[in-house]
Formats: sequence, C-alpha cells, structure tokens
Amino acid sequence: MTNNMYVETRLPISIISVNTISPIIMGLERGFSKEVYLDSLKIIPLMWIIVILSVRLIAGPLVAKLMPKFVGQTDGFNARVLLNTVLNVTVLSLWLSIIGTWVGTKQISLEPFENFLHIWPRNFGIALWIELLIVQPIARFAMKKLHARQASKAESVNF
Repeated sequence: MTNNMYVETRLPISIISVNTISPIIMGLERGFSKEVYLDSLKIIPLMWIIVILSVRLIAGPLVAKLMPKFVGQTDGFNARVLLNTVLNVTVLSLWLSIIGTWVGTKQISLEPFENFLHIWPRNFGIALWIELLIVQPIARFAMKKLHARQASKAESVNF
C-alpha cells in the first residue's frame, strides 16, 4: 500500500464548518434563540467566503510550513490528519475570533482584542470538536464513497 491511496480531493467541508460553528458561537454570545439563529444565517455566506480565503491565503501556507516541523517519516495517515486539523483550527480560530466578531457586530472595533482571552479558547474548542466529531468524519465518509464509486466505474470500463 502506498500513501497515494490516502490522497483525497477536498470536499467543501468549510460549508459544514461555517453552518455549525457560526450559529453555536453566536448563540453563546447572544443567547440561543430563533432570532439569533436566523441572524447567524444572514452572515454565513460572508463568513464562508472569509473562511475560504483565510484557508487559502493564511492557514494553508502557515500549516504547510509547520507540518514538516512536527511530522516524522514514521507518522501514520491518521496522525498527520489530526495534526493538520489541530493546526488549521488553531490558525483559523485565532484569525476568525477577530474577523468573526467584526462581521457579527457589523463594525470594526477593539472588542475582539479586548475579549480575546475569553473568546479565543472557547472558539478554538468549539471549532476543534466540531471538526473532529462532525466535519472530518463526514468528509472522509463522503470521499470514501466517491472513491469507491470511481473505482467501481473504472473496473466496469476495464471489462
């Protein structure tokens, strides 16, 4: 078995992340209610764009530089996925704890910096557990199904 078998095309898992993490964080900030949830739905499209750009321009390059410093040649696929997830969530939660506050309050202020030690650990914890327990398993399941379907089609073409 080679590691090529584990190379997966990325699903737009950021959609799942944004649709779960944003409403939970807003609910913790403002209280869980129908109105707060509906308000969170209004900012999700903008937050999704911010997340995509943040992954591409900030987290991706940083994590790519950090991974080789922590990963050994004997580390397995699952260890690499876990480290990649933790590093990405760390970078994104640091950045989005600031930007997300600005988007949620519809103003640029010092508030996220003043409350950073309160909001970042909470946001990190929420994002990490959602990624580990919901987003990553769904993405891996979907990709396994997609690869199985592609392999099945390739086999039927060869016969």
